[in-house]
Amino acid sequence: MDPSKPQSNHFDPGGNARMVDVTAKPITTRTATAKGCVMMRPETAAMIRAGTAKKGDVLTIARIAAISATKLTPMLIPLCHGISVEAVDVRFDFEADNVDGAKVVAMDGNDVTLCCEVDVRSSGKTGVEMEALTAVMAGCLTVYDMCKSVDRGMTIQNVRVIAKSGGASGDFFAP
Repeated sequence: MDPSKPQSNHFDPGGNARMVDVTAKPITTRTATAKGCVMMRPETAAMIRAGTAKKGDVLTIARIAAISATKLTPMLIPLCHGISVEAVDVRFDFEADNVDGAKVVAMDGNDVTLCCEVDVRSSGKTGVEMEALTAVMAGCLTVYDMCKSVDRGMTIQNVRVIAKSGGASGDFFAP
């Protein structure tokens, strides 16, 4: 390994992949919030809000997918620790909602943005950012899957951690 390059703790001194040893780390309360958005046509958003998608209640199924994904994260991300997920909150909000939330209105006929935000909490030796990110992706992918027959042009964008707390690295809040 080149000593001038920053070292990832996912590699041993010989450059081999490894799971980080967290044995000596203290148990602390850890939280993470991640967010991602699905851009869709106004008609697709209206269908989701009306509950008329052929596959059923899109947001309920996507919420269940997001919650389930938190538990499966170590199976999907090879070096991620299996942790005890103690709480998951999933929220879906249309950014283009009007004030009373009665209907989705796109600005200038452009795409409507549906955002998925997930909070994950645990008491453990390692953070829950990967669980939050995985949950957001599963939620957004489920929206896509349930609506792709009417809107194949949907895009998933801006998936990121927006806040985390706990652990040695301290708190983080995205600008």
